[in-house]
Amino acid sequence: MSEQPDGRPERMQCVVVNDEEQYSLWPADREPPAGWRRAGYTGTEDECLAHIEEVWTDMRPASLRRWMDERAARPAGADR
Repeated sequence: MSEQPDGRPERMQCVVVNDEEQYSLWPADREPPAGWRRAGYTGTEDECLAHIEEVWTDMRPASLRRWMDERAARPAGADR
């Protein structure tokens, strides 16, 4: 386990995700807050941030992506 600059052990983090598919970090020894769930990755802060950078490739909330996909699938002029 790595240490913080003050010599204390670094606290392990877990990656959490919400229903909008937005990612964050949370202390691994605590339950995620309401609306968030564990995404299956635990490590140091730097490791978790690297994982998030790898998997969170589209920063738009899931509801916005769905709305944009639905609009793109409509025939031209259907929303007028």
